[in-house]
Amino acid sequence: MVDILVLSALLLWMHRMKDSTSLVESILAEYLRYKALAEGAIGQLADAELCASGPNGGNSIAVICWHVSGNLRSRFTDFLTSDGEKPWRQREEEFEPRTVTRAELLSKWDQGWDVLFHAMKNLDEAQLGQVVTIRGQPLRVHEALHRSLAHVAYHVGQIVYLARSVRGDQWRFLSIPPGGSEAYNQNPTSDRPAAHGDALARSGRREQT
Repeated sequence: MVDILVLSALLLWMHRMKDSTSLVESILAEYLRYKALAEGAIGQLADAELCASGPNGGNSIAVICWHVSGNLRSRFTDFLTSDGEKPWRQREEEFEPRTVTRAELLSKWDQGWDVLFHAMKNLDEAQLGQVVTIRGQPLRVHEALHRSLAHVAYHVGQIVYLARSVRGDQWRFLSIPPGGSEAYNQNPTSDRPAAHGDALARSGRREQT
């Protein structure tokens, strides 16, 4: 499993050592931020709550995690050399209702992220203009990365929304809490994605306590 704390700390160090951040580093930092946001929400729920259907029979958090993991594994296995929609992927199965433990959910979740981080680790700026395909449709590498990042952000938003609806008044905010805007504006420590992701990861909210 790729350690999100190590990756976040490395990104922060790299940023401090130079004046600008590369596009690859910038995208990786956003991925880390959204991974940490999802885990900050997951960590606030009991196992049964992670598997409960959303409103009107919608996807549970477990189903969303299965889908995100399956998508990342498919897209980033042999990222530069094979189509992003792999023949072995069973996309429809990702959306089947499931009852799993927290450990099983996080193990599945990490499988997809590990593949992504491995691909990103070996990617450099010169490859951003290279062409890859998804379902046979050509995209530049930078387009495929932004498409994937948007997809992850979309589903992480769903996870956070579902978790907050369950927790209600007991919800621990993962960004600026209500009434905290003015104070935050005086010390915007988490505006940069690497800093925000690092702070979330260090808060230890991946596992419920």
